[in-house]
Amino acid sequence: MLLQLTIHNFAIVEHLDLDLKPGMSVITGETGAGKSIMLDALSLTLGARADSGVIRPGADKADILASFDIGSIPEASAWLAERDLDNESQCLLRRVITAEGRSRGYINGTPCTQADLKELGALLIDIHSQHEHQSLLKTDTHRRLLDEYAGCVPLASEVAQLARQWQQKNNLLQRLSNTSEEQQSRIQLLSYQLEELDALSLGDDELAQLEQEQRTLSQAGQLLEHCRFIIDLCSEGEGSTVLAALASGLNRGRAFSQPPAALQQCNELLASAQIQIEEAVAELNRFIDSFDCDPQRQQWVDERLDSIYSLARKHRVQADDLNTLHQQLLQELENLQGEDGQLESLSAELQQLAASYASKAGNLSNKRANAAKKLQKAVTERMQGLGMPGGRFDITLTPAAADNPTTQGLETIEFLVSANPGQPLKALAKVASGGELSRISLAIQVITAQTSRVPTLVFDEVDVGIGGPTAEIVGQLLRQLGASGQVLTVTHLPQVAAQGHQHLFVHKKRGKDSTSTAVRELDMEQRTEEIARMLGGVEMTAESLAHARKMLAG
Repeated sequence: MLLQLTIHNFAIVEHLDLDLKPGMSVITGETGAGKSIMLDALSLTLGARADSGVIRPGADKADILASFDIGSIPEASAWLAERDLDNESQCLLRRVITAEGRSRGYINGTPCTQADLKELGALLIDIHSQHEHQSLLKTDTHRRLLDEYAGCVPLASEVAQLARQWQQKNNLLQRLSNTSEEQQSRIQLLSYQLEELDALSLGDDELAQLEQEQRTLSQAGQLLEHCRFIIDLCSEGEGSTVLAALASGLNRGRAFSQPPAALQQCNELLASAQIQIEEAVAELNRFIDSFDCDPQRQQWVDERLDSIYSLARKHRVQADDLNTLHQQLLQELENLQGEDGQLESLSAELQQLAASYASKAGNLSNKRANAAKKLQKAVTERMQGLGMPGGRFDITLTPAAADNPTTQGLETIEFLVSANPGQPLKALAKVASGGELSRISLAIQVITAQTSRVPTLVFDEVDVGIGGPTAEIVGQLLRQLGASGQVLTVTHLPQVAAQGHQHLFVHKKRGKDSTSTAVRELDMEQRTEEIARMLGGVEMTAESLAHARKMLAG
């Protein structure tokens, strides 16, 4: 349920903290006070489109935060858990709109897309008004409500799962059957490619080693010349060499019996240099002794590398990816060869799945048909009691055109209505009057409330165009809905307002230079005065107050 709604700088609201309770909450106020502003702000947290025009004049951004208790909404908890957004039993939806027209959404503090807000919002709340959150306009909702009313949601889930399994198996079977010739060609090509790769037999680190060896062999002359130059310079050249010079320096330095610290350190460094140069000369001599600059070896290395590079170009991969390619092609070949034996077993599996689907889907159709008769009769009676005498509600179950199993079952389901006598039945989405649609939705929700998975329902001006006994019935129905969940309703009728468990009064606060909307929860005395105002206008009389008390007393 919706616990709290916090609004900053939205429309004419400067700041508003609204605490909501279970049951039926009524929202009243004078015309133009901004009763629907709260619902507009709430719609933004549920993914509605927004623009910078909703920002309060003078502010740089609008910020709306809605807090929900999802402890009893397992679908929402699962949705959040799948995306690592879960936050125990609470859920925070936030929407920020900047003056530049940018919009940002957050779920439990994590940035999200507008689509994410919409998807999650549909599990938390249903807004019945001219807004876009009218899930009853969608045939998917019709099917869900009928299945919930019929108590066959688990059976519908089994049917959907069987259909998905059948579709997956059938797609695989079609692919195997329709591409057998192509598959054989692919097997031949893979076999040939693998023969080439097997013949190449590239070692794991061979490419890097060959490339290094090629670089070494290609510059053999320069390498040997350089090595001999260094050896001559250090130890074997004519005249003074580095080692000879170091030895001379060391001998002179060691002649002092008690040399200064600086000279002692110099002697140690020269001795260290002498050792390192001797090691360097020895290493170069070993390299020269072991160096093989055989032209035949160089030719073999060049040819080997050319074979590797050529095969890599042929397969359009990097040379060091050839072994990975070898494993991929080998795995693909094994899969293709294994698929040949799947055709017969897949056909048998498909027949078994189709039989199971036909049995369970047929059972589901029977349950839906029986429940549809009861539901359409009950909703029709409710509609006629809500200011639509002669109104009708009908549920059509049309056999699905698809020859193959579908996740929806054997039929498509749609709610049709006729709001007035003599009018043909039409789809809910084609009902022209927003007030009629709201009352039709109210009738459906009352009947299905005990099985509905959306715990918070919002009705914006559902009492448009009605009065008297019908208005009292609307109030009773909304209160009945609130008894099993949470209902928020914007109303201008005292008969509806008197039925609320919580009464919120919207009014304008006028300052010297600005006007803003404020909301306060009314106590019993304040409720009496507000309902009296709704009954008799601005001037309250003893009669209107007495009437208000009587209505609140029930």
